Amino acid sequence: MLLRIAFLSLWQARRRTGALGTAIAFVSMLLVLMLGIAEGMNQSLIESSTTLMSGHINVAGFFKVTAGQAAPVVTKAKDLTAFVRKEVPEAVYIASRGRGFAKVIGDQGATLIGLSGVTIDEEKGLAEVLRIKEGALADLRKPNSILLFEDQAATLDARVGDAVTISAPTARGTNNTVDVTVVAIARNMGMMSGFSCFVNAGTLQKLYQLNDDTTGALQVYLPTADLEVVKRIQARLREALVKGGYEVMADDPRAFFFKFENVSREGWVGQKLDLTNWHDEVSFASWTVDLMSALSFFLAIVLLGVVGVGIMIVMWISIRGRTREIGTLRAIGMQRFAVLRMFLAEGFLLGLLATLAGVVAGVVIGLVLNSMHVPLPQGVQFVLLSDKLIIIPTVKWVLISLAFITSVVTSISILPAFLAARMKPVTAMAHAG
Repeated sequence: MLLRIAFLSLWQARRRTGALGTAIAFVSMLLVLMLGIAEGMNQSLIESSTTLMSGHINVAGFFKVTAGQAAPVVTKAKDLTAFVRKEVPEAVYIASRGRGFAKVIGDQGATLIGLSGVTIDEEKGLAEVLRIKEGALADLRKPNSILLFEDQAATLDARVGDAVTISAPTARGTNNTVDVTVVAIARNMGMMSGFSCFVNAGTLQKLYQLNDDTTGALQVYLPTADLEVVKRIQARLREALVKGGYEVMADDPRAFFFKFENVSREGWVGQKLDLTNWHDEVSFASWTVDLMSALSFFLAIVLLGVVGVGIMIVMWISIRGRTREIGTLRAIGMQRFAVLRMFLAEGFLLGLLATLAGVVAGVVIGLVLNSMHVPLPQGVQFVLLSDKLIIIPTVKWVLISLAFITSVVTSISILPAFLAARMKPVTAMAHAG
């Protein structure tokens, strides 16, 4: 009954309801789109991180020839791979990745870049994610081969078939170089594709003078990237490695390249393993996703504050115009709490219907923009972690937006509704109108 009365009251003042409803719907649409962009950033972060530099779980580590000299190397990789496969039976596949950082020199330029040494036949997911612009990903099977991203190729002025030189210090402190051929150029994958490229695994081992039973990390890929699931499996694997007699470093949720200084200061020598997950390896960039989500709610609160002032003013005007109606209802026995609920029901219904319309509009616009694959300028790519606009209005964020804005609009209605409920029947009925 209350919702029916509220609907009829809103319908009677259609012009006022339309103006307020449009403002609330706009805020709702904007919130859904911004949260969709944040979710798109999160998905891009997961996709790019698990393609370029991390598995869902990473079994990596450091090898120290002397106490002060550490290299991101895992020895006896074949035995370790068998152990991990046994302890993580749910793994979809395990890829062995070499790790390095080197200077890549072309005919027209040079750049410092991270190197990922890949055995392409182990990389079941790489072909699904990388978008090859020129050449063929399969050609990374060839010795002395390299895959660059568009911006890297532009910096080096390199094309498929061109030769470039990689120069890097080895674990023993000597400098080594190797000449490689560009076999493929991939389209950019946002910010992080500027940090690394792919080379043939054997080529990376030759550059760093390592044997074929050595790698940089075992990247374990699971059926899901859900962080809670990943952390549970990571903890289980850590416990199994310790029981299996492996030396394991203390948990440090940072990317491996942030750990060199600490490891170099420690007095041990030999091999220690380090377990991380995909979120640890991109912790230096994941704050941007949290910032976008926080910014979305902040902007929504500011806009709702402006709209809320309008709602209160309009509801006060409405109450003044319905003073005699309120007095009549009170005179025939309606209690103050019932009057309060009646006006709160109006605010709730206005918020619910307007927010629902805005949420639906936001979802539709997001899906349309997503299907258009809108390219982003270089500077925006750095912020949104992708080379195209990705908007993912998930059910979770849609429901949160709906509940949040409806609750705020209903709360704004409390003060006018309370003032209406306090009116005395005699005073209200005597009001001139």
